[in-house]
Amino acid sequence: MASTTLRIGVLGSGSGSNMQSVVDAVRAGTLDAGIGVVLSDVADAKILDRARAHGIPGQWLDCSPFKTKLEGDAERRCIEVLRGYGVDTVVLAGFMRIVKPGLLNAFPWRVLNIHPALLPSFPGVCAWKQALDYGAKVAGCTVHFVDEGTDTGPVIVQKTVPVFEDDTADTLHARIQVQEHIAYPEALRLLAEGRVRIEGRRVRIDEK
Repeated sequence: MASTTLRIGVLGSGSGSNMQSVVDAVRAGTLDAGIGVVLSDVADAKILDRARAHGIPGQWLDCSPFKTKLEGDAERRCIEVLRGYGVDTVVLAGFMRIVKPGLLNAFPWRVLNIHPALLPSFPGVCAWKQALDYGAKVAGCTVHFVDEGTDTGPVIVQKTVPVFEDDTADTLHARIQVQEHIAYPEALRLLAEGRVRIEGRRVRIDEK
């Protein structure tokens, strides 16, 4: 099966640790990809500083007047910038906005997200705290394609962590984040290698 060099655009709102894991994989030669641009809806987000430190263009994306979604003029600007940098794959890395059909249709089945829970369990915000409060014995993270629902897209990769009796929300979240930094480059590697197939609601991973 043919492999391709991914041209990634990253959307983020926070520190950018998941973006960093992708950068590290590219630099280590374990992921055939390049990051064309990083966009953030937070003007002073650390993810932009990380991008610029690695020589990657980082831009603030003004998403007003909306507080929780990427829509309207902001969505159109976002798509224009991504296309201008030759992006073919969009990586959501702590992007705290709901993406809409405009972006999804511009990059069909090429928008990925990582969620700090084993979907379909515990969608939405603070998923690690949801798992802890529920009394789950196993937690983890999920890399999935984004669809028009909230954390409902087809699953590509999942990683698990145990939940310990003395865990707090912070300790559990930290352990999940370690696995996130493994899972995201792994999912992108599978995509670059042409091994990911979507069949209905399921993702099939072809053998090498």
